[in-house]
Amino acid sequence: MSRKYIRYPVVIIPLLILLIYLLRERSPFGGDTSFEAEPKNEITRIEFGNKKENLTLEKKGETWFVNKSLETRKSSILFILKVLTEMKIKSPVTTELFSKEIVENGIDPLKVKVYEKGKLIKSFLVYKTGSNKYGNIMKLRESSRPFIVYIPGNEVEIGSAFTMNELFWQPYTVFSLLPSDIYSVAVENMADSSSSFIIKNDYGRTRLFNSTRELSGWDSSRIIRYLSYFAHVRFESWALTLSSDEKRSIEMKEPFYRIIVVTTRGVRQVVNLWQRTVDGENGIKTDTDRLWGKTEGSPELFVIRYIDIDPLLKKLSYFYP
Repeated sequence: MSRKYIRYPVVIIPLLILLIYLLRERSPFGGDTSFEAEPKNEITRIEFGNKKENLTLEKKGETWFVNKSLETRKSSILFILKVLTEMKIKSPVTTELFSKEIVENGIDPLKVKVYEKGKLIKSFLVYKTGSNKYGNIMKLRESSRPFIVYIPGNEVEIGSAFTMNELFWQPYTVFSLLPSDIYSVAVENMADSSSSFIIKNDYGRTRLFNSTRELSGWDSSRIIRYLSYFAHVRFESWALTLSSDEKRSIEMKEPFYRIIVVTTRGVRQVVNLWQRTVDGENGIKTDTDRLWGKTEGSPELFVIRYIDIDPLLKKLSYFYP
């Protein structure tokens, strides 16, 4: 047999193998339609931007910061990193659906850029919409085909990860004070004013007051223990889904509790807490697990569990043997 004919299988077989490999690797939606970021080591910077504003998440050392100066909440960073590296296309979006849900509603996209050590490794557009439970439609570019994107095996609404709200990325902190940082604490119980109290920690001299006078006979160890509870008080989430009218309605009501703390540096922090209602089997009922809360000076209400705030909501009688 001629060597000329033997060479063909030697050349053709590797070409067939390469062709099969390329067909397997090719996206079922055609072209480059991959949305997930694939860093060599780790993502170090994420940028969000629209026509009005920008937000940056950046890792410095072992810590992530939002807009360069504010330390982030660890769980928020873990969430966005999971979304960016694991999201896949669930289904394409038709031209008709995109026009109806996005174009006709005037929804502008959020531009997302993902970096690794200064190198851009992925960028795409997020169109926030409530038309599907995943909460978003995405494109690689404005001229690209739109898709619904999700995390396989996870029903989380990944659209919530792409938010320009700076508060979302910050720690969910109500109080983070050592006893030595506290000059005074006042707890006002609106439902039972006789249970309200004021503690003053004036240069090591601790004093206890009710609404009219200074008191005696209290247990100093209980006051020391109480002040230690301010070291780590967190809330559950921001109440970002409430409408402006709902927020206004809550804040117009008298709080259930008010906590006023003055630090040794003269900083005054006021937290108001309101009873919360939820839908029950027999209609609206009081939420026995959570409260609405707001720190004066903050633009947003938050949701806090009783189990997290209850140590601070003592009655005056607590300080007596």
